[in-house]
Amino acid sequence: MIRTDPIFDTIRMFQEEHLDVRTVTLGLDLQDCSSPVAQHLRDKVHAKIVRHAGGLVRATAEIERTFGIPVVNRRIAVSPIASVAAGHGPDDLVRVASTLDRAAGEVGVDLLGGYSALVQKHSTPTARALVDSLPEALSSTQRVCASLNVASTKAGINMDAVLQVGRTIRSIAEADAAHNGFACAKLVVFANMPDDNPFMAGAVHGQGEADAVINIGVSGPGVVTRALQRLIDEVGPEALTLADVAEEIKITAFRITRVGELIGRELAGRLGVAFGIVDLSLAPTPKVGDSIGEILQTIGVVEIGAPGSTAAIALLNDAVKKGGAFASSSIGGLSGAFIPVMEDATLAAAAADGSLTLDKLEAMTSVCSVGLDMIAIPGDTPGETIAGIIADEMAIGVSNNKTTATRLIPVPGMTAGQHVSFGGLFGESVILPVRGVAGSDQFVRFGGRIPAPIQSLRN
Repeated sequence: MIRTDPIFDTIRMFQEEHLDVRTVTLGLDLQDCSSPVAQHLRDKVHAKIVRHAGGLVRATAEIERTFGIPVVNRRIAVSPIASVAAGHGPDDLVRVASTLDRAAGEVGVDLLGGYSALVQKHSTPTARALVDSLPEALSSTQRVCASLNVASTKAGINMDAVLQVGRTIRSIAEADAAHNGFACAKLVVFANMPDDNPFMAGAVHGQGEADAVINIGVSGPGVVTRALQRLIDEVGPEALTLADVAEEIKITAFRITRVGELIGRELAGRLGVAFGIVDLSLAPTPKVGDSIGEILQTIGVVEIGAPGSTAAIALLNDAVKKGGAFASSSIGGLSGAFIPVMEDATLAAAAADGSLTLDKLEAMTSVCSVGLDMIAIPGDTPGETIAGIIADEMAIGVSNNKTTATRLIPVPGMTAGQHVSFGGLFGESVILPVRGVAGSDQFVRFGGRIPAPIQSLRN
């Protein structure tokens, strides 16, 4: 049982520091909606979403009033559509995406994830059709988000899928050229994708989950920054070590996680569904004071991307995970530190002044929670080059048995050094240069599968 007194103390302390629940995500199993008749499939999908999610927004508002903690986003994650819609082709899949978008709008949620396929070993015909459908599905819908799991530590890397999606990302951007390729921001390509991630665009409702479940994503990089700054002001930097810094991050992560679990369990009870997990991921926003980059600067990495940046991210990620694990037996999702360039004003500034490069970001992803997240690249970047970037990131995840991902946005008609803005939580950034264009085309064209590393055979 969770004691509420210390949680309320934490809430009062954090109210001045803008702690929020970043997302409440309702996971729904749509496997029972499958049908060989496309219209029946869509009707059942629409009915189940509306039935289970119809009260989500209202119940979340009640929770906000009760506890005084704002909830930024309400979202839905569904079973991978390539499985739910097995046997259907690209046109039918686009219509399924439209149904998902319409249902999400009717229940009032911000985003819906799960237009997804698991292709880490091989691709089924429906999975290939789903990838082919992505340009139209993502450019023609407002709320639908997609994800692909193209690699895992157990299976290796499906390079056929990597090449297909690399080329498709270019097509998505071109299909949404009127919005600077924004539709690409709704697609995440994963290695070792978690089944219970509440954060978009990669949220999906995995196998083994309940029919309906509430997962909570709690952020709070601003809270961590202020806690560290108070510690430095009180003790003085000369009296501190990095072990002291890690301890303060753990304590702060513990408190944030307890708030998240309270909110999640209360909401699940009101909706009559299972409580799933708390994902304590320090997910930044473009607002000043809500930045992973500011945390790094507070602990002494003044120029993001300078030597020491990767070590600082490793310290932060590990401390967040340890603090969260102590606070709850229901930690899941990604739980760590995100480094989405466009969504973090400090990281975007570092990219603009050249201190934070694509190469350095790749190095930092080896120890952060996700990967190359919200990276704007030149619009003429070839699909094979995009596939090479994805393959490198997948290799990091597979070899280190961790989740990694890419969310790459080739901005049509723009080149390196120009500026693109998507507004809101999606932010803005300079377009980063991509070195070695066409330098590995033959490698990705070989296709096939990069075998799993030997450590995955130990069990």
